[in-house]
Amino acid sequence: MNTPHGKLYLMPAPLDFGCATQTPLPEVLPPGTLAVAARLQHWVCENAKSARAYLKRVNELQPLAQPIQALQIQELPREVHKKGDHGGTFDARPLLAPALAGHDMGLLSEAGMPAVADPGSSVVRAAHELDIEVMPLVGPVSLLLALAASGLSGQNFAFVGYLPQDAAARAQRIKELEALALKTGQTQLFIETPYRNTVLLDALLKTLQPTTRLAVSSGLTLAGAQNRSGSIKQWRQQPAPIDNDTPAVFAIGR
Repeated sequence: MNTPHGKLYLMPAPLDFGCATQTPLPEVLPPGTLAVAARLQHWVCENAKSARAYLKRVNELQPLAQPIQALQIQELPREVHKKGDHGGTFDARPLLAPALAGHDMGLLSEAGMPAVADPGSSVVRAAHELDIEVMPLVGPVSLLLALAASGLSGQNFAFVGYLPQDAAARAQRIKELEALALKTGQTQLFIETPYRNTVLLDALLKTLQPTTRLAVSSGLTLAGAQNRSGSIKQWRQQPAPIDNDTPAVFAIGR
């Protein structure tokens, strides 16, 4: 008799990873999500250290089924972080051995929803291939929060990841995305790592047309969250400082 497969839970994490302050978990994660996190004993994660820190916070609210040291926590390989795991070249099926043995598992990234602007899609794809049920849980997703706060089209949008760091290549990419947004009405969302927010904002203000709309969200779900949206002309007339230490989501559209 075959052992029933366990489920793969997509576990959201708070958006305060690497930030100076933390958001209380009950403000961003519902009790049902925390209850699942507390009972799972098998995990696949982006980083084991940050996963343990997250589970320690969960344990303060709902006691874990086992001590953190006894949990089975597997990391995605470093090359998945560097090159992404959506290209189909990384075989994540071995990571799901506990689910094949009947244990429920959790997939966790360092912030937000795993497999959305973060590694993890290879694990989800492997689960489907192995007939393991995939269960996304409720929690913060920075891209959707930023889109909702942008005033730009939420009916037609695309997430394009990071822009090039080389100045010339970045400017060219900005022009390409702007042309697509203005032609189709499709909002273009992209992100930047902390400490490069002001560099990207400066490039956008220099490159985009005056009537193009730009929205920037940073520190989402934190006490000092910032959301601003307006035309490039308005941004230039009333410059607004952006937190350079906090992850940010940028959006352009019409």
